[in-house]
Amino acid sequence: MITKGQKINDRYEIIRVLGEGGMANVYLANDVILNRKVAVKVLRGDLANDEKFVRRFQREALSASSLNHPNIVEIYDVGEDDGNFYIVMEYIDGKNLKQLIKRRTKLSLPEVIDIMKQLTDGIASAHDSFIIHRDIKPQNMLILDNGLVKITDFGIAVALNSTQLTQTNSVMGSVHYLPPEQAAGKGATFKSDIYSLGILMYELVTGTLPFKGDNAVEIALKQLKEPIPSVRDFDSSIPQSVENIILKACAKNPRNRYENVRDMYNDLCNCLDDSMKDVEKVEYEYKEYEELKKVKDVEVKEEEEEEIKKVKKKEKSGNKLAWVIGIIIGILVIAGVTLILLLPKLTKIPEISVPDVSNLNLAQAEKKLREAGFIINEKEEEEYSDKIEEGKVIRTNPQANVVRKKGTSVTIYISMGTEKIKIEDYTGQNIYEVKGKLEQLGLKVSVESQNVDDVTLYEDKEDKIIDQNPKTGELYKNDQIILYYPNVVVYPDLTEYTLNDLQDFADKYELSLYIEEVETDSVAEGTIISQNRIKGTLIVRGAELNVKIAVAPKAIETPSEVPSNGETTE
Repeated sequence: MITKGQKINDRYEIIRVLGEGGMANVYLANDVILNRKVAVKVLRGDLANDEKFVRRFQREALSASSLNHPNIVEIYDVGEDDGNFYIVMEYIDGKNLKQLIKRRTKLSLPEVIDIMKQLTDGIASAHDSFIIHRDIKPQNMLILDNGLVKITDFGIAVALNSTQLTQTNSVMGSVHYLPPEQAAGKGATFKSDIYSLGILMYELVTGTLPFKGDNAVEIALKQLKEPIPSVRDFDSSIPQSVENIILKACAKNPRNRYENVRDMYNDLCNCLDDSMKDVEKVEYEYKEYEELKKVKDVEVKEEEEEEIKKVKKKEKSGNKLAWVIGIIIGILVIAGVTLILLLPKLTKIPEISVPDVSNLNLAQAEKKLREAGFIINEKEEEEYSDKIEEGKVIRTNPQANVVRKKGTSVTIYISMGTEKIKIEDYTGQNIYEVKGKLEQLGLKVSVESQNVDDVTLYEDKEDKIIDQNPKTGELYKNDQIILYYPNVVVYPDLTEYTLNDLQDFADKYELSLYIEEVETDSVAEGTIISQNRIKGTLIVRGAELNVKIAVAPKAIETPSEVPSNGETTE
């Protein structure tokens, strides 16, 4: 068993498990030589003990490592270490197409076409190097957040086509994407990959698989005998040109399929064009592959009259055989129905509540979660916390008291303690900008003035920091820092200020403001006519500021006219 921290070939240090399967386990590792993250796939089980398979696996994986295409996961290294046979690949931080389909149900047509163009371009590049994938399915197609698609598992898929496929002569890989000729026991060709691409495209368009069944044999029979369902029956808005690509790729007779993947890519590039709106449904040139109506070891013969005559000659013994088979089938049906009824009850996984492990240390938390029936994620997460002591558990995901199935994986979040804030030397920076930045980080900031010996040295620097306490180091949230600015003021040209600007200036620099009104009509009312200190004067804060402001002249009252008889006129 590969464990966290273990080094493979003294180079690839295991970080955590990415996935597990019947064929191989995949780990995230750090390449300590090149200092990069990689994915390491390690063979497991009987495959690693089969010398013939291992030799082919290594040879074909090395061959696949020569592939260089933006849509193919790059293989960096192939080797063996202490009995572990491994492939080192490019690490892709994304999800596979199966996960995307489950989450989105079905994708938009432009998305489907974009994904399929990337896949066909990558597979065409592999075919150009005479490499057949043989296991095309959404689980082997990774997609990044930016939409880039990467094809993986070339090396293993190629090796698995050897005579050592399985020990039971059954077909390896998912039967849902298996070409009819392979289901019938024949070898894979380039056109086998084309068929699997067509099934994958059908699933992307509809969100479901075209052929389903209760077991692999039933699905294989459908792959052999049944035409692929129409995607336009599923959604009539799908253009015929898009359906034609799926029909042509998924033809039972390989002669009716695309000659090569590049032709399929070209059709994908044009299928949504206006010129393709009125295309007719594709018609097969050759009869669908009659031989594919046979499954290996399951013969279904319907045509030959000679065979029918032979059957009639043996009718008596055949009837007896049919009677025996009928009894066996009856027993199997009863057993199957019983199993179907009982299986859900027997296999139902109990649901349990996630225990609260906050404030416990890691060992205590893991013990409590395991005793409750949960699996612990190998990689714990870390977070800052003002409430939980460093080294203890803050929370879990799923969170405490949430009900989940027994065996669910739980991630533990460990406290890194209260977040520390690094303090730099802010001397010379704008005091108000630094104050705002530090307050956003959670510090309490005091701003104070500091007397200076020579005010002339601080022209245009009245808002700059000249000192601080503490100088440098680290503080916790809600700690205090004091920023000092010079106790000087540089006077601007106040004649361009409004009254509001003037008051703001006096408040900012703690000046005692005195205003003298001067009646005049030579300038607009409210204009600052003069100031007691000229522009550029440097003084200490708190000084007096005297300005004169223009006001409109008051109206002069004229005396009423007095008549000679002493009576006023009205």
